Amino acid sequence: MFERITTIPGVCGGRPCVRGHRIRVSDIAVWHEQMGLSPDEIVADYPGLTLADVHTALAYYYDHIVEIRDQIRADAQLIATAKQGHSSLLATRLSEMKLTS
Repeated sequence: MFERITTIPGVCGGRPCVRGHRIRVSDIAVWHEQMGLSPDEIVADYPGLTLADVHTALAYYYDHIVEIRDQIRADAQLIATAKQGHSSLLATRLSEMKLTS
């Protein structure tokens, strides 16, 4: 049923992704559920994907929802951790400008 979905160690962190792409099932789930993109909009943004790819990824997501949501949470935590203690270049420059004024 999920022949369009692959899980290969060393590719996309070993997470399920669309065959022939480095687009993870979790990416498609986030685009659809959190960002509100329709399958057609996802294909428009990533023309290498087909509607069948997107629908298969969403079906895989719903069949493995706990696992994929755990991956999404882990990604969000990794991003939050990476951001801690790092200010943006813009914030740094604005701070420098205030110090010299």
